[in-house]
Amino acid sequence: MESAPELWNVVDIEATCWDGQPPPGAVSEIIEIGLTVVDVTAGERVGRHRILVRPRRSTVSDFCTGLTGLTQAGVDTGVPFAEACRLLAAEHRAGSRPWASWGDYDRNQFTRQCAATGTRYPFGRRHANAKLVFTEAYGLRKRPGMARALELAGLPLEGRHHRGEDDAWNIAALVLHLAARDAWHPAVCEVPNPFR
Repeated sequence: MESAPELWNVVDIEATCWDGQPPPGAVSEIIEIGLTVVDVTAGERVGRHRILVRPRRSTVSDFCTGLTGLTQAGVDTGVPFAEACRLLAAEHRAGSRPWASWGDYDRNQFTRQCAATGTRYPFGRRHANAKLVFTEAYGLRKRPGMARALELAGLPLEGRHHRGEDDAWNIAALVLHLAARDAWHPAVCEVPNPFR
């Protein structure tokens, strides 16, 4: 008898950024959401998704384009942030499926932006910091960036670093690598969600 799939959403976001302080009145906003669905039981990535998000209170700087490859013209074709959150909940079961990211930046950015815009938080309470799990599994003193973790694990970096869709795909590979080593035992965040 086959085991039931254990599905996780692995999420990586890109946000507007600057080389230094943001321009007056501008705030960092999510402009891309990368999401890879992993079946931890089967040990495979089973879905790859990308949502472009149109910022309201900032624009994509030249610095941001150099880092991510994303342009203002590109993100202008995206959906508003509230619609992106609705899509996460409706199409990717974000409210019921556990999710992971590399560090806590992505979770904190969603929390801040939902609070600032009055948008319903799309995720449930179960979040895992994959960077922390990797650091503990490898007995490291310092938490590595995603690219360094891939090197340590002997995995290739696929696609472009600092592109949400590609980074989510690579983080998912690290999650599966940890699961294959029987080391994917994250301390799942169960903090009550103030936006529900």
